[in-house]
Amino acid sequence: MEVVASAPGKVLIAGGYLVLERPNAGLVLSTTARFYAVVRPLRDSLPADSWTWAWTDVKVTSPQLSRVATYKLSLNKTTLQLTSSRESTNPFVEQAIQFSVAAAKATIIDKERKDVVDKLLLQGLNITIIGHNDFYSYRKQIEARGLPLTPEVLLSLPPFSSITFNSEVANGTMTGEKCKPEVAKTGLGSSAAMTTSVVAALLHYLGAVNLSCSGQSSGDNASGRELDLVHAIAQSAHCLAQGKIGSGFDVSAAVYGSQRYVRFSPEILSSAQAIGGTVLPDVVSDVLTQRWDHENKQFSLPPLMTLLLGEPGTGGSSTPSMVGSVKRWLKSDPEKSRDTWSKLAIANSTLENQLRILKGLSENHHEAYESMWAEVATNQHQELIIRSLLAARDACLEIRLHMREMGIAAGVPVRLSQIHKHGY
Repeated sequence: MEVVASAPGKVLIAGGYLVLERPNAGLVLSTTARFYAVVRPLRDSLPADSWTWAWTDVKVTSPQLSRVATYKLSLNKTTLQLTSSRESTNPFVEQAIQFSVAAAKATIIDKERKDVVDKLLLQGLNITIIGHNDFYSYRKQIEARGLPLTPEVLLSLPPFSSITFNSEVANGTMTGEKCKPEVAKTGLGSSAAMTTSVVAALLHYLGAVNLSCSGQSSGDNASGRELDLVHAIAQSAHCLAQGKIGSGFDVSAAVYGSQRYVRFSPEILSSAQAIGGTVLPDVVSDVLTQRWDHENKQFSLPPLMTLLLGEPGTGGSSTPSMVGSVKRWLKSDPEKSRDTWSKLAIANSTLENQLRILKGLSENHHEAYESMWAEVATNQHQELIIRSLLAARDACLEIRLHMREMGIAAGVPVRLSQIHKHGY
């Protein structure tokens, strides 16, 4: 048996940094760039004495990095041990594996299904992970070949091309921290997409969920509950791997797609952050019994609008370091910082409302909406559309102004995406 699962990257178009605090919302768009995880058995059959084993084997291959890591997985504690000190580790993949196996053990109670899980684990896990080119910077390769830095040249690269390691010091070292990414990333949430794809593939492979016909949002239906399980495990693994409980919007987008997101209460993952000597299946059981209070309401750009992204050329930055700088600024100048945050929240809300108005106008006055993009407004509906577009533009400019103010005050290099008329 072989299972392939994928998860998209993300772009946060509004709510940067504010989304760290409830009830502030973030508008998140999922991207066409996706991470893929492939899970298959490491061995075709079981050795005669395999049922006496306390450990099984796990192999993780990252072709784009030319890396292979091999582990021993404890069948009782579901913890991984690297077999060689010379091999590179990836904490996001490791936590995804551990939490997924523990979740399967914790949620599958039928004896026959438990026996199937045990057999699959005893055959070993062979995991391959690859990511879309858009997650990484290929600037150096393109420049080395003497080619122009254009979208056309980037698209001409083979899918899942080898990744260039970042040799430059990343942004964030101004705070005195060492934050040098392994590879030059473009900021589309590669770690969250990778973690989610591994979790989804393993949970499906082990039979804890059936994602073949899953929907796009959580709810009372079976597919919604299964996506919720993927979300809870991916959030737990991702937070533990990065060493702190973040807002989680990137993982939520990787699971559910584009959305209006309000973060979960950090206390939900307190047990996952303080594992200590606790058996991981017990920690997972505690996480799954918590009431996840995040909000993820469906959201999308209006028709004929698209998001344009540009690579700044610095080769990535450390999100935890930048968040830490912003938090220090909030504490050091609470009056000024809260005033800036309040203005940002208003501008974010204005942008969301105008985009929803445009979406409604496109549905209720479809012909006027489509023709407006190609000609001068000639009726009242087209005038409403133009007013809403201008209001959305003003909100974007307001967001950029206050984000830039915050970036300068906190000492972080804030970069912002822009929404444009399609083809403009």
